[in-house]
Amino acid sequence: MGLYSTCIFPFFLDLMLDNEAIRRERRETLAPLYGRVLEIGFGTGLNLPCYPRQVAELTVIDSERMLAGRVRKRIAAASMPVHQIKLDASGRLPFDDDSFDGVVTTFTLCSIENVSAALAEIRRVLKTEGRYVFLEHGRSRDLQVAKHQDSFNPIQKIIACGCNLNRPIDRLIENAELEITNLERYLMPGLPRVISEAYRGIAHK
Repeated sequence: MGLYSTCIFPFFLDLMLDNEAIRRERRETLAPLYGRVLEIGFGTGLNLPCYPRQVAELTVIDSERMLAGRVRKRIAAASMPVHQIKLDASGRLPFDDDSFDGVVTTFTLCSIENVSAALAEIRRVLKTEGRYVFLEHGRSRDLQVAKHQDSFNPIQKIIACGCNLNRPIDRLIENAELEITNLERYLMPGLPRVISEAYRGIAHK
């Protein structure tokens, strides 16, 4: 999609997700992290100011370079070294097994084409004692809402650059042989129900 996927859509997404309510969710999601961390689906770098001080080094990957000037400023202001790589997370990641103390996805699993392969790679590069933390939107437990999500999903994938409304995030993570040890389900404020169904949690090998 070119200009739309790298500038127009990221601009509106950045605007929608850059508010204090979601920053609080990001800070709570990222709080358990420490040491060497990998973030998949970096986007425009909205997580950067929310990382705890105990994160010593951050590697970030995304298949697109979005709002490059804004991202450079956010990286320059980060409290830790940030290594940015343009890469599709659906393929094999260029890291050794057991490389990271933590892995992060925030509003990312919805749009990775081969999400099962990406989660398998998350498990591979995560240390045995490491933590995979996630903040995602996905399929509702309410059957009527889920039905609306299924109906609207084909349109959503077009206008939101591959984003899926109806992925069962917890089941996908567990199917990748990651054990969810903490999971919260809630509605993100100020958004339509079909996109506000949030999953926040921690998983381990």
